[in-house]
Amino acid sequence: MTLGPPRDELEELFDELGELYELRAGVQKKVLAHDIKQAMKSKGLTPSEMARRMRTSREAVYRLLDPTRTGVTLDSLQRAALALGLTLNISFEHPARRPATRPAGAAGSRKRAA
Repeated sequence: MTLGPPRDELEELFDELGELYELRAGVQKKVLAHDIKQAMKSKGLTPSEMARRMRTSREAVYRLLDPTRTGVTLDSLQRAALALGLTLNISFEHPARRPATRPAGAAGSRKRAA
C-alpha cells in the first residue's frame, strides 16, 4: 500500500525513467530564472548592473538567468535577492495533493474546432 498523494501517469513515467529529479529541478530553476528576470525588469536592472550589485561577473548573472542551468548555489540566490531588495525564502513542503479523478471541464474534454 502506497501512502501519500496520488501520482499522475506522467510523473510515474518520469520516475520509472529515472528522470523525475531532473524534471523537478528544471521546473524549479525555470521559475526562479523567470522571477529574477521579472524583478530585474521591474527595477530597470541590466545584467551588468545586477552583476555589480551582486559583486560577481555578468557571466554568473547569465547562468542565474538561464533556465537550463540548475547548478546554482544558495549563495548566488541570496546575493541576487539582496541585489533586488528581496528576501529569499526556501522551504521543504509536502507535495500538493492532486484529485484522483479529472474534474469536469478539465483538459482532455475540450471539443475540437471544426
